Parts: sequence; structure tokens; C-alpha cells
Amino acid sequence: MTTPATYAALPEESRGRLYAEPGGETRGPRDVFQRDRDRIIHSISFRRLRHKTQVFVAPDGDHYRVRLTHSLEVAQIGRTIARALGLNEDLTEALCLAHDIGHPPFGHAGEDALEEALVEQGGFDHNAHTLRTLMLLESPYPRFTGLNLSWDMLEGLAKHNGPIDRPSWAMADVDALFPLDLHSWPSLEAQVAAIADDIAYDNHDIDDGLRAGLLTLDQLLEVPLVAGCWARVKMRHPDVPEGRLLGELVRDQIGIMVNDVLETTRSAIRDSGVRSVADVRAAGRALVGFSSAMAKEERTLKRFMYATLYHHPEQLAAAERARTIVSELFTAYREDPARMTANWTDNCVTEEPQRSRHIADFIAGMTDRYAQNRHHELFGRPIALLAD
Repeated sequence: MTTPATYAALPEESRGRLYAEPGGETRGPRDVFQRDRDRIIHSISFRRLRHKTQVFVAPDGDHYRVRLTHSLEVAQIGRTIARALGLNEDLTEALCLAHDIGHPPFGHAGEDALEEALVEQGGFDHNAHTLRTLMLLESPYPRFTGLNLSWDMLEGLAKHNGPIDRPSWAMADVDALFPLDLHSWPSLEAQVAAIADDIAYDNHDIDDGLRAGLLTLDQLLEVPLVAGCWARVKMRHPDVPEGRLLGELVRDQIGIMVNDVLETTRSAIRDSGVRSVADVRAAGRALVGFSSAMAKEERTLKRFMYATLYHHPEQLAAAERARTIVSELFTAYREDPARMTANWTDNCVTEEPQRSRHIADFIAGMTDRYAQNRHHELFGRPIALLAD
């Protein structure tokens, strides 16, 4: 086993869990972060990700990515980076697997609809809802609420994109329950999870866009990063049909980005002089990231993806129909909470903002297909998300 770096998160130095679990640590030879990872994998919230939108709303095909497969790919990239940097792989993997659990059905379209529905009740934020789900909503254990994940895990989920100076109501609630030092930087493991997320969706969305026919190779070659990688791939495989090289293109780009992160992060760690996790949290800046040159290339790629894929007319039309489903479900449940399932109806209060937030919790936990089915049951008219 590789000796961990001094600035790695160590399970024996974890700040522990909100609720004590006497005797629970005897369930197999697992440390606190391994148990966190396993609790995520065995959770209902994680399983539901297999039917939640990643890029394509209700994708017409079995080969497109969903939130679950995206999370697994993020975890693979995250573990690779963590291992190379001497960080804790188990904590990194757990953070990667859990980072999208708070997404409602239909991805950002569903989030936009809930944000609008809760505009007078504090809004909706999928990252804060991840913490809310894992700490308050899913409770499989008999003696405490939530999954009772470690402080280190919850802190990383809350701040994987950096310090939070103005927490949403949902984030403020969980922080009051188990203070997460929101104003400091998170562990390197959490920073790795964030960059792994960027690398995964930057590149795997290209793969899905090509498969769906919404992107073409000629369009992609307008992006300098892609053009450079494609030239090197063609040079290595001059006699292979182009169609068989698209996967190699995506793999090359991931490798180039990962190697850039490793080189840049090692330099940042060395220059900062951090020697412990406490030093990392007090560093005042992110230490894991792209070089300035790669960051510029990555921003160009993102702009291209928004212009050609995420904002493609077919995507926008599907997203609008998805927003309609979520908005109309929210209105229907607010008018009559008895339309929700029994356990959610029984726990619904009359006071605001708790009433609307409770309804949003119910909807946010839905998968795409469950939301479609519930909408059809309530309104008697199916909404086809995909164009004929």
C-alpha cells in the first residue's frame, strides 16, 4: 500500500459522525471513509441516479449516460488522480459517487423548475439538496436520521467547488445541524472530486453528442484542444476508419487533462508548502486544478458544448417540456398534498416555507420516468419529451 501524503485525509483523523454508533464499526474491516463509500453505494438515492438525466432528457437509447454512469466515471477519474497524488482514494471515490445525488428529475431543467417554484421560499440548489438528502431525507438506520456520514465526507460534498460565503437555506440548515466550516477550502480529496467531474462531463458528453447526431466531428475540430488531440490520434492510427477513432479521441483528451491536473497540482502543493489537511483548508485557494493554458482550453471547449449541444434546439425543446412536468407536479401537490404518496402526505405541514420545501423534496427525489408517470396519472395527458 502506498504511504499517504502528509496532506491526505486520514480516516483515523476524521472528525467523526454526527451520531455516535457504538459497536457499528465491527461490521467488517472498513475504515470510516470506506463505510461512507459503501453507504452511498447501498443508498436508494444512489440507485435512483440510473433513471435521472445527465445530458439527454429521457434518452432514446441504452448507450447514453445517465447520472449513475456519469458518477461512476467521475469516481474512476477521481481515484486515478487521488492515487497519483497520495490522497485518500476511498474518500475521493465516495465524494465522486455522491456528488450528484441532489439532482432532481430531468437535470438542470428540473432544477430550474424547482428554483422558480420555490422563489418565495428560498429557492432550490442541487448541491445543498445532496446534503439535505443524505443528512435528513434518507434514513435507513433505526437510531438516527440520514446516512450519518463522516464530517469529512459532508464537508467535501458541501464545498467541493470551494468555500460558501452565502449558503442557501438548505445548506444553512445542515450546517447548523453539523457545522461544516463553510468559509474554508475543502480537502484535496474534495477538490479532486470537483475536477474529476469537469473532466468526465467535458469529454463523455462529446461521446454522447456524437452518438446522438447532435455533434459532428467537423464541428468538434473547430475546438483547438480537440483538433490537436485528433491530429495525434490520426497520426498513431493512419489506416483506421475515423468512426473507430472517436473513442480514442475522448480517451486521449481525458488523459491529457488528467496529466495536466497532476503536474499543476503537484506544483501548487509544493509552492504552497502545505503539510496537512488543516494547511490545505487554510491555503486560501484551490490547489487542485488545470494549468492556466489548459483552463483556457477547457473554457473554450465548454463554450462550444453549450452553443452546439446543451443549447441545441432539440435539447432546449425537451428541457422546456421537462420543466412543464416538474412545474405542474409542484402546483398539483401544493393545491392538494394528498396527491403525494401516503408517507409524504402524512408529514406535510401547512406552514410556509416548510410546506413548499417538503413538496420540493418529494419531487426532487423522483426519477425522470416516475415524474412522467405521476404527471400522466394526475393530468391524464402524456408529455412526450422527445420529438417525433
